[in-house]
Amino acid sequence: MAVDYAVIVTYLAGMIGVGWWGMRRARTKSDYLVAGRRLGPLMYSGTMAAIVLGGASTIGGVGLGYRYGLSGAWLVFTIGIGLLVLSLVFSARISRLRVYTVSQMLELRYGGASTLVSGVVMWAYTLMLSVTSTIAYATIFDVIFGLDRVAAILLGGAVVVCYSALGGMWSITLTDMVQFVVQTVGILLLLLPLAVWKAGGWSAMAAELPDDYFSPMSIGAETVITYVLIYSFGMLIGQDIWQRVFTARNDRVARTGGTVAGTYCLLYALAGAAIGTAAKALYPDLARADNAFAVIVGDALPVGVKGLVLAAALAAVMSTSSGTLIACATVAHNDIWTRLRRRSAASTGPDGSGRAEDEVRDNRAFVVLMGLAVIAISVAIDDVVGALTVAYNLLVGGLLVPILGGLLWKRGTAGGALAAMGAGGVTVVVTMMVEGMLATEPIYFGLLAALAAYVLVSLAGRPTDPVRLAAWRQRLAGHGGAGPGDGGAPPSPREAAGTSSAPRTD
Repeated sequence: MAVDYAVIVTYLAGMIGVGWWGMRRARTKSDYLVAGRRLGPLMYSGTMAAIVLGGASTIGGVGLGYRYGLSGAWLVFTIGIGLLVLSLVFSARISRLRVYTVSQMLELRYGGASTLVSGVVMWAYTLMLSVTSTIAYATIFDVIFGLDRVAAILLGGAVVVCYSALGGMWSITLTDMVQFVVQTVGILLLLLPLAVWKAGGWSAMAAELPDDYFSPMSIGAETVITYVLIYSFGMLIGQDIWQRVFTARNDRVARTGGTVAGTYCLLYALAGAAIGTAAKALYPDLARADNAFAVIVGDALPVGVKGLVLAAALAAVMSTSSGTLIACATVAHNDIWTRLRRRSAASTGPDGSGRAEDEVRDNRAFVVLMGLAVIAISVAIDDVVGALTVAYNLLVGGLLVPILGGLLWKRGTAGGALAAMGAGGVTVVVTMMVEGMLATEPIYFGLLAALAAYVLVSLAGRPTDPVRLAAWRQRLAGHGGAGPGDGGAPPSPREAAGTSSAPRTD
């Protein structure tokens, strides 16, 4: 076991070392929050795959395979589908906007009234995602070192906060690339074939398990539809995902790199379900399905390999945790704190450039602050499934319609966007109070209410100011936006409408 310990300790130390190295590259707000918008296809694909494939996709995906067989792949599969749709349909337009947050996109499209409301919803969503990932450390460190829950959360959380705060998105991108490689080797190339071999191969598994374990829909059509509504749609609008899109060098990288990452997610989904199916054949009477990953790693793998696979699980959790942490901090600072304190004008000079060192310092402080909050919440509560469900339902029910409507429908208005946020959010909360937090009805009713409110209020009110729409179209086309190293706010609609339409050269 000493070899396995050495692998894990080396991995954790390496993450902090990479974060320290990345700190030297984070000299501007753009560097710190979106890696200078300079990622090429290889790094972009790796970091995008790493952010979406976290502990739920790895440990949870294997657990679903244990319960339902190959159809347990649907949760991670819908994540991959959402990422593919985002990359092929929307990523080019998102990348050209040259903003930092989803709420800034809403401000460009509709005006400032929607920014604070959407920022609060997005902040709650990213905060709970980060808490969930942090709590997952407890399971992994318990398997590795036998640590109790609080110690495991403190250790894992401290490592993530450390390298995330040091270099921001540059550190996270570099560590994500390492974590992507470790995940690929540990899960796809080692655990998958060894688990199937340990179970006697596919023929032995088929003889041991019911036929339902090899049916693509045994998990249930309603469950698949719910996964699509929550996770596929969630991929389209989450700040943690958009912030990675903003790191792309150009819209072509965002499209092709995201497509590669989405395809990788589909393969990862099948691998997790197959590992869980093998675990069911080997250990049919586990008390909890989510224990399947830890049990098969602990029992089926040789020394050394076990440490690498556990490092792969840790990599999956840490990549999601760091990505959601910086997303949470970005929203908290740029969409909530700055607006409440009205510091936008003070933090930038007359030319809108601002002081790069001050912007990096302020955003770094918020990463540390949000990281400490995440650790404290993770220690205080044991089960965040309900809270996470609330966050996802509010995100999709309240923000999906105004975000996609703003990208696809020019008749949508600020009033319609606010009405959709209010109607969708209230409907989700009320329906959860009536049907239960884990019910499927809240997301259905929330989306329908948001869509109806958005269309009716938009059509009933005055159309959006043509000057704002003209500025919006220029930003979508890649004109009128700030450069990759900007530290200031986006130009006003009238300023953007009057800028040159010459294409960017970066």
